[in-house]
Amino acid sequence: MNTLSLFNLKGKTALITGSGSGIGFALAKGLAGAGAKIILNGRNETKLKVAKTKLEELGAAVSLLVFDVTHSETVKNTIENYERNVGPIDILVNNAGINIRGPFEDFNETDWKKVLDININGAMNVSQAVAPFMIQRKAGKIINICSMQSELGRPSVVPYAVSKGGIKMLTKALCAEWAKYNIQVNGIGPGYFETELTQPLKNDPEFDQWLRNRTPANRWGNPEELVGAAVFLASDAGNYVNGHILYVDGGLLASV
Repeated sequence: MNTLSLFNLKGKTALITGSGSGIGFALAKGLAGAGAKIILNGRNETKLKVAKTKLEELGAAVSLLVFDVTHSETVKNTIENYERNVGPIDILVNNAGINIRGPFEDFNETDWKKVLDININGAMNVSQAVAPFMIQRKAGKIINICSMQSELGRPSVVPYAVSKGGIKMLTKALCAEWAKYNIQVNGIGPGYFETELTQPLKNDPEFDQWLRNRTPANRWGNPEELVGAAVFLASDAGNYVNGHILYVDGGLLASV
């Protein structure tokens, strides 16, 4: 028996939301490297086309689904059309998300709703859209991108922490409901990774030093270091792993 074949995603199709750049793009690239066909998603078609070209230059099979994860009817119709006319979506990675920082006592309702709408309702909308097809096939993998803030609070990110705590529990609750259909719903909790979104924090000497001191690995993560976790959870190697959050954080949660 070839153990590595357990991690082979050849013949599978993976939809990664918010995959035009950053962690989403890194996960798309990683899943493609394991053999999966990739569906990139986002709201900016121009940005997605650039990402598509980059993956195709590496030999990946890539298509685009351009939609806003918060528009439930559009999400449902787009995914239904893909399933019926193109083929099955075997793997869903709910990665789309935002963070708006600010002191909670001054945080406005509009931004609060925006963070929760994209981070929680977006994951719900896409999961709900793929679920009928996965249930019918009695097979599917859903990976929700959680966060350190699924477990820890920090000043200035209350709405984000609430949303990522919600994603953690969405993962567990969907496992409880859909495991009987052979659907595995798990999460990946990244620590602090160098991306476009975190660059201001990386450039802040005080925060950079705090993060290094707080993390046993004494460094920031590279988005490519999330690929192993994603491939594991998306592949047959993770068939009996369900409702689990795999934290990839350089030991941050293990250390006080």
